[in-house]
Formats: sequence, C-alpha cells, structure tokens
Amino acid sequence: MSLLVVGLSHRSAPVSVLERAALNADEQVKLLQDTVAAEPATEAAVLATCNRIELYADVDKFHAGVAELSTLLAQHSGVGLEELTPYLYVHYEDRAVHHLFSVACGLDSMVVGEGQILGQIKDSLARAQELHSAGRLLNDLFQQALRVGKRAHSETGIDRAGQSLVTFGLEQLARGGDVQQWARGKKALVIGAGSMSSLAAATLARAGVAEIVVANRTFDRAERLAQILMDGDDTDVLARAVPMESVPAELTRADVTVSCTGATGLVLTAESVAGAIEGRTPAPATVPGEDGPGAPGGESGPAAGPAAQRGGASGTSLGSEDGCPLDLSAVQGTAGFSVLGEAAVAGMAAADLEQHAAWVDNGTAGGDRRAAGGTARPAQTGTLDPAADTDAIAALAATVATVGRIPERRRPEPVEEPQRPEPVLFLLDLAMPRDIDAAVHRLTGVRLVDIESLAEASAGAPMAADVDQVRRIVSDEVAAFGAALRAAHITPTVVALRTMAADVVAGEIARLDGRLPGLDDKHRAEITQTVRRVVDKLLHAPTVRVKQLAAEPGGAGYADALRTLFDLDPETVAAVSRAEDSTTEKDRGPA
Repeated sequence: MSLLVVGLSHRSAPVSVLERAALNADEQVKLLQDTVAAEPATEAAVLATCNRIELYADVDKFHAGVAELSTLLAQHSGVGLEELTPYLYVHYEDRAVHHLFSVACGLDSMVVGEGQILGQIKDSLARAQELHSAGRLLNDLFQQALRVGKRAHSETGIDRAGQSLVTFGLEQLARGGDVQQWARGKKALVIGAGSMSSLAAATLARAGVAEIVVANRTFDRAERLAQILMDGDDTDVLARAVPMESVPAELTRADVTVSCTGATGLVLTAESVAGAIEGRTPAPATVPGEDGPGAPGGESGPAAGPAAQRGGASGTSLGSEDGCPLDLSAVQGTAGFSVLGEAAVAGMAAADLEQHAAWVDNGTAGGDRRAAGGTARPAQTGTLDPAADTDAIAALAATVATVGRIPERRRPEPVEEPQRPEPVLFLLDLAMPRDIDAAVHRLTGVRLVDIESLAEASAGAPMAADVDQVRRIVSDEVAAFGAALRAAHITPTVVALRTMAADVVAGEIARLDGRLPGLDDKHRAEITQTVRRVVDKLLHAPTVRVKQLAAEPGGAGYADALRTLFDLDPETVAAVSRAEDSTTEKDRGPA
C-alpha cells in the first residue's frame, strides 16, 4: 500500500474555484466514507481549510487511486471533473509525506509560518479516527506531522516569518499600519463562533477594541465565546452574544466586522452593507450596478470619470462636435484615457485617422477647447493640411495595419481620480466559500479584505531566514519517517520468519522426545536451548541486515525476497501485520 494525496489550494487554484469546491463538515464525512468504500483506498483523511482541500489515502494502485480520488473530489465539491482537474495536484509516497510536513510547518500556508494549520490537521485526524477511516499509515503520518510542526515552531523562528491569517487580515485592513492603534476604541462584530472566528475575536480583544459582539447560528456557542472574552485576564473588552437575526442591526453600529462561518450562501450582501452604512458616509452608498456612487467606473460613478468631464466649461463633449470620428459616449471612463493619445486612435482605419488628425489640429487652434479630464490645452498655431501631410498619415495608417496601434504622439493628459473617503466600516471575510458579497469592494466608505485579496497581498511577502532551517527539518523528518515506514513494512515478514523457525525447533524437540523417551528434563532443556541458540544466531545477522536495507530507499523488495526464500505463508505475514495494527490502535491515544 502507498500514500497518495490529491488536492487543490491557493497555490494551484484561483479563489473562485476554491470557493466553489469548499466542503462543509457533513460533506467531508461523506467524502471520507465514499473514499474508503472505493476499491483502490483502504484509509482516508480530508484536510479542509479556508484555502485548501486535500484528500489523503492509502492506495494499492497509483493511477487508479489518482482517478478515483479526483473523481470523488469533483463529485462532492460540485465542480465538474474536467473543470477541476487543471487545478489539482498529486503527491505520492515520500512526496506526499513531504507535502503534509511542509503544510504542518506553515511553509505552504498563505501566510508563511502561521501556526493555526496545526489545529486544523489535528481536527482532520480526529475526524478520520472517529469515522475509522484512518488506519495505521494515516494515524502515524498525521501524528508525526503534528510533531514536526511543533518542532519547527519551537526550534526555529518561523513564527517571525509569518502570522495567523487573522492577524495578516487585520494588518491589511489597517493598510499595514499598527493594528493596535487602528483597532483601539473600535466596535467589532464577529460573525461565527468556530476556531477562526474565536481567534479573530481574541486578536481583536488584545488589539484594544472597546466592544465585541458575537453572532452565531447556535446562540449557546456565541454566549460561550463572549464569556471567554470577558473572562480574559489580558483584556478588558466588553463582549456580548446576539442571534444571527440581529446582525443587520449590529452592523449599523460596528466599525469592524469579521465573518467566518460555514454558510454555503452569502451572510452579508452588498445591499445589507450599503444599508448599514447609509448616513455614515459623505455621499450616499448604493449597491454596485445601480446609478450613482459605487456604480461601475469608479467610487463616485461614471459621472465623475473622464468621459463626463470632457464637456469642459460649456458642458459639450468633444466627441459630440462635427468632425470627431470617436464615439466618446461608448468610451469607458478609464483613468488615463486621452482623446489625443494612443488609446483613442489605436486600430483606426486610414480615413478615420486622417479625419481625427484634422479635427484635433483644427480644434486646438482656438486655444480654449478642453481636453479629457477637463484640463485646458495650450493653443496651437496652424492647422493640419491633409494634402501636405499625406506621407505622415499613410505611415501612421501602415503602423496601424502592422502592429494594431498608433504610437503615442502627444503626451496623455492627466486625469484626476476622485479621492476615496476614509472607510467607516472595515470588513474581514475569512470564510470559504465567501460570507461577504465581493461587490462590497466598490461601496464608498467600506474596506473589504477577503481570501482573494489576502492571497494577492501575501504573494510577494518576504520570508524569514528561518524558513530554510524549517525546510531542512522537514527534509530530515521525511527521510526518518520513510525509513521507519519501510522498516515497519518488513517487520511482519521478519516476525513470521522467526515464528516459523520457532515452530521448526518445537517440532524437532517433539520428535527427539519420541526417539529418546528416557531423556531426563535437564538434558532435554539443554538440548532445546542449544537448538534455539543455533537458530537465533543463524537468523540474527540476516534479519538485522534486512531491516537496515529495507529502511533505505528502494528497500521494499526485501520483504518479498524473504517471503520467497523461506517460503513464508503470505497469510501468516498478513496475520502478524493485523495483530500489530490492532495492538497499535489500542495503544494509540486521541489526536
């Protein structure tokens, strides 16, 4: 049997795919049950976090295992197999061990070095143990991963390389400033009472918020979390619990909201957030997609964009005047757009280009025509004579045909973007799938940080020098685990060999008793001991050596060689293995 992992994470898939593939607790249980019921797998465990979904299994066939696990992930996630496959990664045997150990140390996390993943691995193992889907291999693997993760955090400074996703998210809300200074005195709303929400609440309390309101579908859990916050010795925060129905009302009072629930739909829509901040912003907030502030085209809507400003003092758009070949009403209000520049004339036919050039030059002669963005251009002397400039126009037209664009001939005119007001509501969405409508990004007076923006922010984050040390620890631990696994693989064969030898000795002593019935007990015991010593000495060197060889890479074949050389019954070896697994299971404590 061999270890196989098939999964996807923030490193292999966009957040939109991760969001759709997310599994709730019930779906994870069903996935485990279906995996161990499938033919290639005998053990299974699911590691599901806000930015990864991984299925671990002990399989007897690699290709069949990959196909089965991929199909199961697609079926239970609801994402079609063809769509999901390009984002899946596969690790096998030692590479699978290396991957899980790296995950446990925080090397594969969105925020390098975060330690919360250890609790999630522990939960994953506990779930598999409860469902009896984890056998000896996955129990040993996940427990060793927990030990490796703890070793990395205790022996290195990996904690300095990163932080929890919660802390990183709060830093993003504070735009990289001091979180304690930013949070001091604010009123916080925490939606959800799970591990991530609890961590967020505790972090906010330590940061100095004045009040924390906890909302959860199970009110008892919200009350429990609020009480824990109130009883904390290191904070004096005021905390209280409310039912989920009170979230809209509490949102109107909150300065910062953190949401991390297991809901499959949106917890906060753009409409609800817009309603919560109504009257708290300088300009009325509207839901993106509607006319007014927050509509597509910028925070203050298309009316504030360059297209609306081209009318100048007279309010007349340049494109509305005779001779202009541009349909300015169809041009998006994009920052930096200039009716004189490359973006305006790219792709024009020669005739249109000639018309545009003549219009621009004639239009600037008066000196008071306004350009895109409402900025007056200096007067120019003379007008363009198309007949005199035929060669230049023809060259520009040829450039269009060759490269598809016109080189910039005039300096683009600056466009002043409206300054966004300071947010009155900060939102941190740590759920997968998302709890908060992504359209909230475009509401005036709101700052939203979600998994997608965290992934972008962390992509270029520097890693501490301790990461190299952690990588060495992972490599050493992978080698040690592989050696122990290979050695354990041959142990049942060695035990079966010694059992067979003991049976041979017992049979020969019994035969000796039949041939020498008058042999006294003293001499019988001496003969028995002598024969046993001979057998032990003959077997000692080969069995010790075969364990050493089996622990090396590629040593799995030595067990087969022993079984063949000594004609060992495969069922006897399997029985020994089952007995060891049963003993190990009894001795194994909870994760």
